[in-house]
Amino acid sequence: MLYIAAIIAAVAFAVLVIYLAMTLKASTRTLNNVASTLEGLEKQMQGITSETTELLKKTNSLADDINQKTAKLDGVFDGVKGIGETVQDFNESLKQFSTTITRAANENQDKASQAVTWGAALFDLIKKRK
Repeated sequence: MLYIAAIIAAVAFAVLVIYLAMTLKASTRTLNNVASTLEGLEKQMQGITSETTELLKKTNSLADDINQKTAKLDGVFDGVKGIGETVQDFNESLKQFSTTITRAANENQDKASQAVTWGAALFDLIKKRK
C-alpha cells in the first residue's frame, strides 16, 4: 500500500510538472509576443517623435515669419492713422470756413440785398437804354 501511495504521488507529481512546463512554455510565448509588440511600438514612437520635432520646427518658423510680417504692417497702420487724423483736421477746417462764411453772409445780408437790388436796377437801366 505504501508503494501504491508512492506511485500515485509520483504520477501526480509528474502530471503537475508536465502542466507546469506547458504553462511556462505558453507564458514564454506570450512574453515573446509582448516583447516584439513593444519593440514595434518603440519604433513607431521614434517615428512619431521625429515627425513631432519637425512639426514643431516648422511651427516655430511660421510663427517667426508671422511676427516679422506683423511688425512690418505696424508702419502701414501708423500711416493710415496719420491719414485719418489729417482728414479729420481738414474736415474741421472746412466746418470752420463754412461757419465763417455763413456768419459773414448773415451779418452782411442787408448789404448783399441792396447790392442785388442795385444790380437789378442797373441791368434794367441798361436794357432800357438799348
